[in-house]
Amino acid sequence: MADAAQGTAPCRPHRWSRAEYEHIVNVAGFPSGARLELLDGDIIDMSPQKSTHACAADLAEAALRACFSNDAYVRSQKPLALDDTSEPEPDIAVVPGSARDYAEQHPTNALLIVEVADSSLDFDRTRKARAYARNAIPEYWIVNLRELVLEVRREPIGDAYQSIRKLRADEEVCPLAAPGCAIAVADLLPAKQNV
Repeated sequence: MADAAQGTAPCRPHRWSRAEYEHIVNVAGFPSGARLELLDGDIIDMSPQKSTHACAADLAEAALRACFSNDAYVRSQKPLALDDTSEPEPDIAVVPGSARDYAEQHPTNALLIVEVADSSLDFDRTRKARAYARNAIPEYWIVNLRELVLEVRREPIGDAYQSIRKLRADEEVCPLAAPGCAIAVADLLPAKQNV
């Protein structure tokens, strides 16, 4: 009440636009080696990768490259210009076209996004899932290292996925954009003793 009586506005965080964020990146305004991403106007520090995370990301990338060798481009930990306030860097994004199609600007859409999650699991299930659904990403996978399962989200409506399935290591998944390509969930998971 004191703020209102004194005529000052309450403090609130600055919401960054993608244009502002990209400008800071372009002028090297962040420390060298900083692992950041923009999500819903917030600049987020990405946690350092454990060996199991890096292994699972490499496994997912290899499996998806085999599925999308000619039809799409598989990007690993690169920006995706989702909307005016979000530029996440998913672990894997399968985008239309080829690498040269994105020489001048980051892709704005993806056929499939994969996040590898352990400490970030709740964040990936909530904020990231809402951002991806809201931007009509048709398929979003979470390689869940806590439970050693693959969470498959499909049918985005508004800011939620209508279909969410958990697949165990002994099951297979076919990407919507490559229905003839079956991937064993076990092929996406690091060895159990490393978790």
